Amino acid sequence: MTRRLAVVMAILSALTEVGCKRPAPDESNRAATTPKPAELPPLEVRADTPNLLLTWIDDKGDFHVVQKPSDVPTEGRATVRVVVTNREEGTGALVYVANLDETTATGAYRLKTMPRAQWEEIGASKRKARLEALAPSAVPPPGSGAPPAGSPGAAKGPAGAKPAATGVVAIIYGADWCKPCHDAERYLKQRGATVIKKNIDDNEVAAEEMQKKLARAGRGGASIPVIDIMGQIQVGFSPAALEQALAAARSAKGL
Repeated sequence: MTRRLAVVMAILSALTEVGCKRPAPDESNRAATTPKPAELPPLEVRADTPNLLLTWIDDKGDFHVVQKPSDVPTEGRATVRVVVTNREEGTGALVYVANLDETTATGAYRLKTMPRAQWEEIGASKRKARLEALAPSAVPPPGSGAPPAGSPGAAKGPAGAKPAATGVVAIIYGADWCKPCHDAERYLKQRGATVIKKNIDDNEVAAEEMQKKLARAGRGGASIPVIDIMGQIQVGFSPAALEQALAAARSAKGL
């Protein structure tokens, strides 16, 4: 009986050890019960809320940045990105988006959380529609433009050659999500300018600096990028306007 009892105890012990290795119910359901970071913390924004940066999108898909809800025109009030410059929430992969035409019982604007990529796509889709509408007129007539790249008459240069530095410095006030900001940076670098980028989304000082320069230039709420080329303030990405500003800056430096 003693040997038989020992065998039974050994079997029970083995079964107990296997049972202890099973995950507890709360652990097995942890993945299902852990909330996903799909929402930002609640935020109340009113007409008089300080430290605001409001980005609205016009019908052409251009982004405009203002500081007061009253500065957002009718066309852009339904979908406005909201950043409170002294808060980190809303500056990452998730953003606050407000409908400035709707308020709650407390007078706050109705806000929702939206993935940054989804919000950026609103502007991108409008720009795409505009470009598609302009596409037929954007094609130069035969013989009126420069030869196509790779044709016998096209200008050639060493592959990978970097443009010579011109001594001109350009400051770009923009944001990571702003495609025209990146286009302007690329264009200026190709023209030999030294580019300094300042992100107004996460840099309150840069945002205030941009607004002061716009005010001195007689510009109110404006689209981004805002570009300072040796004291010349350019708003938006326009190769022709940038070329003129670069030429004036080079002339002023005697280059």
